[in-house]
Amino acid sequence: MFKKYLLAVVVVFVAIEVMEFLLHGLILGGIYKDTASLWRPDMDKLMWMMYVIAFLQTIGFVYIYYKLINPKSPFRAVWYGLTYGFVSGVGMGYGTYAMIQIPYSLAISWFIGSIVMYCIAGWLTGLIIKEKAA
Repeated sequence: MFKKYLLAVVVVFVAIEVMEFLLHGLILGGIYKDTASLWRPDMDKLMWMMYVIAFLQTIGFVYIYYKLINPKSPFRAVWYGLTYGFVSGVGMGYGTYAMIQIPYSLAISWFIGSIVMYCIAGWLTGLIIKEKAA
C-alpha cells in the first residue's frame, strides 16, 4: 500500500502542477499583469519555492487520505478533495483578499480553482489508493 501512496504523491503533484499552470499561467495571467505592482519584483527567482511548497502540500494531502480516510474509494476521495479545496481556497482566495488589494475576480478564481484542483487531486488519489476488493 505504501507504493501506492508514493505513486499517488507523484501523480497528484504532476496533475496539480499542470492545473496550476492552466489556472495561473493561462487563465489568470492577464489579471496578474494588471496587478503587477502588488507582486514581488523578484518572484521569478523564487519560483523554485513554489514547487517545493506544492510538493510538500501534495505529500500532506495524499498522506491524510492514505492514513485517515476510510473506507477508501474514488467517491470518498473526491469529497475529501472538495473539503480540502474549500478550506485551502478560503485561505488563499479570501484570506489574501482581506489583506492585499487584489481584485475580487482573483480571490474568487483562487477559491474556485482550489476546489476544482483538489477535487481532481482527490479523485486521482482515490483511483490509486483504494480498498482491496474482497
